[in-house]
Parts: sequence; C-alpha cells; structure tokens
Amino acid sequence: MPPRVGGLPPRVAAMPKVADRFYQSQEWAEARRRQPDKWCTVCGTTSRLILDHKVERKDGGADLDPANLEWLCQPCHNRKTAAARARRARGGR
Repeated sequence: MPPRVGGLPPRVAAMPKVADRFYQSQEWAEARRRQPDKWCTVCGTTSRLILDHKVERKDGGADLDPANLEWLCQPCHNRKTAAARARRARGGR
C-alpha cells in the first residue's frame, strides 16, 4: 500500500546576504575611523566589534550622525538587531 502522506517539500536555500552599498561607502569608512571608544557599549568587550546605528536606518535613524552610532560586539549586535526586527514585525510595538 502506498504512503498516505507525501514527503516533505525540498528545502529552499536562503538568499546570500548582500551588504548595503552604504556600508561600503567612503563616508561610512570615515565615520568608522572617527568613532571613538572601540569597545562594546553593552558588555565592554573589545573583540568582534561592529559600528551600529542606535536607531536603525530602517527605523529613521541618521546615517552618519555620531550620536546615533555605537560600537557593539557581534553577539550584542545580533541580539539588538533581532529585537528590532521583531518589533517591526509586530508593527512597532
């Protein structure tokens, strides 16, 4: 007797991440050079740092305003970004 439930559909590979052209610009490189305090503002580590927008660009944050930039380590950046995505998915709440 043949199976009554079909197999699972094939997995679709995620599209490769493409860096926003803004982050490859000379202006962003200069902002990175000018931003002081090269440690994570959340946990204090000095490894695997990313210059992050406090208010994300997608949420209206200023691109190059030093007051909107902070250094975060990769894990803290990932947590902050995931929380911002979840907030946008809930409609900003």
